Amino acid sequence: MQVTTRLSVLAALAIAIAACSPNTPPATTGASPQASGASNASPTNGATTGIPIGIGVAQTSNVALLGQEEVAGAKIAEQYFNSKGGINGTPIRLVFQDTGGDEQGANNAFQALITKDKVVGIVGPTLSQQAFSADPIADRAKVPVLGPSNTAKGIPQIGEYIARVSAPVSVVAPNAVKAALKINPQIKKVAVFYAQNDAFNKSETEIFQQTVKEQNLELATVQKFLTTDTDFQSQATAAINLKPDLVIISGLAADGGNLVRQLRELGYKGLIIGGNGLNTSNVFSVCKALCDGVLIAQAYSPEQPGEVNAAFRTAYRNQFKKEPPQFSAQTFAGVQVFVEALRVLDKQSKVTQTALPALRTALNKQLLVGKYNTPLGEISFTPEGEIVQKEFYVAQIKMDANGNSGTFAYLK
Repeated sequence: MQVTTRLSVLAALAIAIAACSPNTPPATTGASPQASGASNASPTNGATTGIPIGIGVAQTSNVALLGQEEVAGAKIAEQYFNSKGGINGTPIRLVFQDTGGDEQGANNAFQALITKDKVVGIVGPTLSQQAFSADPIADRAKVPVLGPSNTAKGIPQIGEYIARVSAPVSVVAPNAVKAALKINPQIKKVAVFYAQNDAFNKSETEIFQQTVKEQNLELATVQKFLTTDTDFQSQATAAINLKPDLVIISGLAADGGNLVRQLRELGYKGLIIGGNGLNTSNVFSVCKALCDGVLIAQAYSPEQPGEVNAAFRTAYRNQFKKEPPQFSAQTFAGVQVFVEALRVLDKQSKVTQTALPALRTALNKQLLVGKYNTPLGEISFTPEGEIVQKEFYVAQIKMDANGNSGTFAYLK
């Protein structure tokens, strides 16, 4: 592609998505009580044209700070791939269902996507805790699922139709501890905090605690909290009294951000590592200037080379006036995997003329054998559905002087 053509495509893409906002997702439909999803109809039957791909993420609840970024990434992907011809001339059509922040919300969203909306596959849900509940519904219905932010241990093992584009916490989390030791080699004592009511954070803290021990550091204390908590003074004070050199937090954006703020207000001055749940610019509004300096391991960098990431980054920056976050990039990648796998199948036999159950099964098989140049870099999958990704990063939050905005500065 010539440079001028590429620029014109990017410009058109930016204009096309200008009206999209993660805060105003498409209206959701009600959940169906059934989950079989069996239908001989083709995926484009009905009044609305386009091959339907489900996006089941958190648009409401305390998890919406993460889900809004996933909605943004999905919408950019829809515009981008349709501008490239969709599925060999047939557009894709994203169908959004709000999972909220709990398991029942995810169950209802997946049931609706499978039986009412008759999607060919689902990108979602937002939380690993939700995935352990909702993914089996899709697996029993033989509907392929790509987790955009499910990094807990055991996700691909849920079933044959379950895969993820989010690297497991066991691969990503240790990088943050190593980065902290590079910044301050004198670290000896570590205090760990985690949300005990969330499956991902329980899984992530196990990896962090194991890494602390492997680095011959002292695990001074482990403090528990809930994702719904707002007051952390007792846990923070108990940890500070032990004089840790490093604090590690596994929580979500709202609770984790408040914990960071209260630790700083109570006088803790050492390094802080935030887990994947804090990996969003939405945390800036929670801890404001006190977010400064927090380390977070990343599975995505906006500077990742490649044409697809360049288009994604340009579109995101044009709309939101900031760099794209990891959750948006991962959700874009999830849509991309479905699109590219569908294109391969369509060349073999038109997907619009294929019965939905057969298409879902073929799509699940095809997506696992492909290689994809995504905003995350080149990715592929193991036969079990685990992502194979080459590059990872660590970023440090740098807040602006006003304390209201900031950036993720990627460490070398």
